[in-house]
Amino acid sequence: MTATHTHDIPGDAAWSAPVRAGRVMTLTALDDGANASVLIIGADRLDRLNIPDTLKAQMSARIRPGMVLMSDRGLALATVLASSLDWHDCLTGAAPDRLLLELVKQGFGAADLHGCINFFSKVGVADDTRASLAFVPGHARAGDTVTLRADQDLLVFVSTAAHALSDLPAVGVAVQIETPEHTEDPDLREEAIRALRLTRELIA
Repeated sequence: MTATHTHDIPGDAAWSAPVRAGRVMTLTALDDGANASVLIIGADRLDRLNIPDTLKAQMSARIRPGMVLMSDRGLALATVLASSLDWHDCLTGAAPDRLLLELVKQGFGAADLHGCINFFSKVGVADDTRASLAFVPGHARAGDTVTLRADQDLLVFVSTAAHALSDLPAVGVAVQIETPEHTEDPDLREEAIRALRLTRELIA
């Protein structure tokens, strides 16, 4: 039988929890304009989400379905199994202060803050002479989802503070963690293996 745990994070709040390898985590926007800033650290406390390696290994400037979230040691932390949106920002937006409080609860500190993914948010090029990056309003709607599979034991940190470039109010996000009967998708696993190879070639 599939075991499911659900937790609602109100707007401008934070939450953290261990997520075992093979478990599936789904984030759901509870209202329009949601933003979920997510940090991922391996349960061994050595592997940290590495945004630059994740993007360059998979030739992307955004997080989208099918991508593998890579650690700074070239290991797969999690795979984006599915998403109702094809763009999640990871280039802009400082890590929210509330994430630091969650890190402290898990025995970390300010030095452990690193690049995060801003799920449900999109940033594009502004119409100015500097080609500045600007928040794109109206990207996420209530009910939008993104689903991740943990590829190793993880500590996951989530903040629902508004995106740093947005003037919209913060809204809540629901987190559902489940242990499905079948967790392996051959196509996504092949994508994970390809990304690992590319990352290791770049690091070598």
